[in-house]
Amino acid sequence: MNQIEKKIIKGELKYKNTVILTYKIEYPQMIFSKYTRGKEIFNNYNKKKAFELEQYVKTDLYENAKEVYEYNKANGYPVMVYEVISEYHITYNEGFIVSLYQDEYQFTGGAHGNTIRTSQNWNLKEASIMPLSYFFPNNPYYIIDILKEINNQIKTQIEEGTNQYFENYCELVLETFNLNSYYITQKAIIAIYFQQYDIAPYSSGIPVFLINIPSAR
Repeated sequence: MNQIEKKIIKGELKYKNTVILTYKIEYPQMIFSKYTRGKEIFNNYNKKKAFELEQYVKTDLYENAKEVYEYNKANGYPVMVYEVISEYHITYNEGFIVSLYQDEYQFTGGAHGNTIRTSQNWNLKEASIMPLSYFFPNNPYYIIDILKEINNQIKTQIEEGTNQYFENYCELVLETFNLNSYYITQKAIIAIYFQQYDIAPYSSGIPVFLINIPSAR
């Protein structure tokens, strides 16, 4: 197993002696792997992503938070603190394959914040991120099969009352399906996910569907 260590960047930004934005950004760094080149590329990729997010927080988001502060002060509203939290979860780490997803939560006002999920599926041996097609080498129609399985799972969940979806979920699944929105949970099982509001109301969270891979690579 590859050894992965959690790194954290965090801080708070003030304006007129008042905290208006806080952030905490987690990112993974591999401290041991026999796949040296893959380890280096994995580390550089994740470190770069983390510091790019911090730069965005310190510039664009901070400027927006200042504008909201001034507006709220001028109109007698309470000060609202912006918040950014980015957390990652390793879902698979065996041999040359490492899979993870990252949830980036932002609160910039309103009734609640929003979370965007991204994921990475690494082949350390080849020092590259694997496309979903890697796991279906003998099936040119794998996307159709996956979409059918997702719709079947949604239908079952609705019938059992275990989750809520928009009425036109079949159309929305087709429209919002993203080939990059997947991660590996265990050998021969992958998780396909959709963003908040893609196919279901906010209360349903981030919908995730487990798909069996016909034969493990």
